[in-house]
Amino acid sequence: MTYNIMFLRVLPERTLDETLEEIASVYDPDADLKPIDLTDEDRAGWDRLTQRILREVGPVITEEFPYSLTLWRDGPGGHFQLDYDGNSTTIDIPYRYPGSEASPIMAEAYRIGRMVEEECGLEGYDYEVEQPVRTGETEVAASRLGDLARWARQTLA
Repeated sequence: MTYNIMFLRVLPERTLDETLEEIASVYDPDADLKPIDLTDEDRAGWDRLTQRILREVGPVITEEFPYSLTLWRDGPGGHFQLDYDGNSTTIDIPYRYPGSEASPIMAEAYRIGRMVEEECGLEGYDYEVEQPVRTGETEVAASRLGDLARWARQTLA
């Protein structure tokens, strides 16, 4: 289980929530997954994003899979995974950062999330705390991650 931050390419004349509803309405859990089919623009956005993260944040590991391009960030603040398919991205942060330990990883996740929006043209939203990535407060998200991680450590350990 992870803390997830979602990014979507919002459909024309629609909001993020309307786009998400439309995607959900045609989702078939029994259908075979379709391999990613990135446009040149999607690929260029990914390349800009990874280069910018390397320049401004630090080292990452990237790999291409049949269904997504994946980036792993292991930095001083912690670890997270970013998956990109051209029309959507998710940032997944493990629940292993209790209390104040959540602040550095969440600050980095939001910083990179804003880069996703700028370089890939996607809109980000953190449904865990009901706030957009672009204007959201990282400490609100860090508090939620820290509380959930503390609860998981105390309850599930």
